[in-house]
Amino acid sequence: MSDAEAITVYSDYVCPFCYLGRQSLSQYQENRDEELAIDWRPFDLRSQKRRPDGTIDHSVDDGKDESYFDQVRENVRRLREEYDAEEMLGIDEVPDVDSFDAQVAARYVKREHPESWLVFDEAILSALWVDGRDIGDPDVLADLAEDAGLDGAAIRDAIDDEDEREGLREAFGEAQARGITGVPTFVYDGHAARGSVPPAHLERLVEGESRQSV
Repeated sequence: MSDAEAITVYSDYVCPFCYLGRQSLSQYQENRDEELAIDWRPFDLRSQKRRPDGTIDHSVDDGKDESYFDQVRENVRRLREEYDAEEMLGIDEVPDVDSFDAQVAARYVKREHPESWLVFDEAILSALWVDGRDIGDPDVLADLAEDAGLDGAAIRDAIDDEDEREGLREAFGEAQARGITGVPTFVYDGHAARGSVPPAHLERLVEGESRQSV
């Protein structure tokens, strides 16, 4: 990461509101005089459904019924218009995938190639939410990495590396220990905003008004 001022963003690639939150953040960044970098932190939305072998058990009852998803669809539709993100697919148009491998890859790139992380990160988000690609597929992640000027083979190796995978699990635990309960969560100077909040809300977070401690 550069030496620019940074905002911490907890997110999971499979969360539609994380995609929308980044659109909001981009709009806020465009109106700033100084660069505001992103310090991404991973979060695991699938933790309650992930089996010990890493597969997802979709039969687990997470309390989210059809009325919940109806509300999600409506909120996504509304925010797509509000944030000028009409290119985004609806939640029923993207593959139901796990983001664990994508987050392993992104965390590896952030550490080893920080100058390329943002391009890779945005490519993963767009691959799922604009192109409807399976970001749980190592072949897709390797392709995205190569498009970002990275070594696809190194991405495959990182995904298969148990130390990298354990490091991601530890990062998930760190997020929980810091009180992060949902995503996206934006954190700046010890204060937080949760959800795909509007650019004006992010401006208040960073510039010191209407802050919530975290």
